[in-house]
Amino acid sequence: MNFGVKFRLIALLSVVTLMGAMIAFAIIESQGLGQDLQAKLGHVDSESDEIAAHFKDALREVNNARLQYAIGHDPAVWQQFLQVSAGLKTWIDAQAPKLTTQGEKDALAQVQSAYDGYLAAAKKTGSATGSGGPADSLAAFAQDREESQRLFDRGTALARAHYQSRNQLLAYANQRLSQMRRMMLGLLGLLFLFGAALAIVAYRELIAPLRVKLVESQSLAERNEKLAALGMLAAGVAHEIRNPLTAIKAALFLQQKQFRPGTPEAADSELVQREILRLERIVNDFLQFARPGEPVLTIVPADQLLREVRLLFAAELAAADIQMVVEAQTAARVPADLGQIKQVLINLVKNARESIGRGGTITLRSRRDRRTLADRETDVVILEVADTGGGIPPEIGKRLFDPFFSTKENGTGLGLSIAARIVERHGGALQYQSRAGYGTTFGVVLPAAA
Repeated sequence: MNFGVKFRLIALLSVVTLMGAMIAFAIIESQGLGQDLQAKLGHVDSESDEIAAHFKDALREVNNARLQYAIGHDPAVWQQFLQVSAGLKTWIDAQAPKLTTQGEKDALAQVQSAYDGYLAAAKKTGSATGSGGPADSLAAFAQDREESQRLFDRGTALARAHYQSRNQLLAYANQRLSQMRRMMLGLLGLLFLFGAALAIVAYRELIAPLRVKLVESQSLAERNEKLAALGMLAAGVAHEIRNPLTAIKAALFLQQKQFRPGTPEAADSELVQREILRLERIVNDFLQFARPGEPVLTIVPADQLLREVRLLFAAELAAADIQMVVEAQTAARVPADLGQIKQVLINLVKNARESIGRGGTITLRSRRDRRTLADRETDVVILEVADTGGGIPPEIGKRLFDPFFSTKENGTGLGLSIAARIVERHGGALQYQSRAGYGTTFGVVLPAAA
């Protein structure tokens, strides 16, 4: 081998080695960037949740103390109100070091201003109603609600502004990833000049997996944002309904003392009390639906789930001339929370019934299979709900599990997204197959019991 050939080979090897070293450095840097971004986003998310939850609980405690004073005029309760109000003020002031963006600082200033207005109004009405009767006290408390609502809105805006600060992190990360992507593409171009085979291997083994992980991370971030919005909606509904219910219950309690048992007035007040309790149950049910708890797993036969769901819908489907068929093809058992999985199947059957309209067939079946769950192949049991409806168009199928997306006139768009979350908490997956004009089949994939 002459000197010229050896020199060119050494030069080529040196360039390829240098390119490989630079690519390896870029990969390590991107992984470090991803881990750092994930840690920072998690920290911002946890701080945002903590701000929203702590502020809501503290404000509820302040309002409860104010209401108790409005009812009983107990000086000790008034001192308790001042104490918890001061605690809320101290907590608000302590948030300043956590805030970095101008939007967060402006939101904190608005919270402080709203707190001052709320406390001033509470002290004014508190001193003015010190000698009044229960009705006057409750009227004064009702006047304070506007300032309380204003303070709550400002606190929610603060939590939202802190949550949105993650956009700066995402923008920075995207900029860095774009720079690194351009650098890696340039290196790949050079590698192609010095060795086509090496360039193909590098792209197939390194760059493609990184791009897939980036797309998956972005999809996961979008879904988490939607679920976070769902949680904020639930918290807002609870606040908007529970506070008025508290005041109504207090007023009703005072009025009931004036009614003699057996009178029409006493009967009406009992009816109102029952309806108030029913409203509270509705609020609690909605929160449980929006934020399903951790499943309590028991070993359940798959066919038992299908039979119980069939019994629930037998009369309703018969009235619509819809036939329900149960095909329990396996005696397998699954670890599941019976109530939660039944809720998922009920939701799927309701959707199938609405898709059919009138005259058709809904088939419930269970079968064994092997699927990949949690990045490993395992034995599973699939609970299927198949209908003979019109099917799901492809453009709708892309958003089928998005929260708040619904094709129904009065739909909330929560059913399938919550069903998917419940199944995921069981370690499974919710899948579907559909063909326009031929119907849809949903499959609840659950790990099989040993």
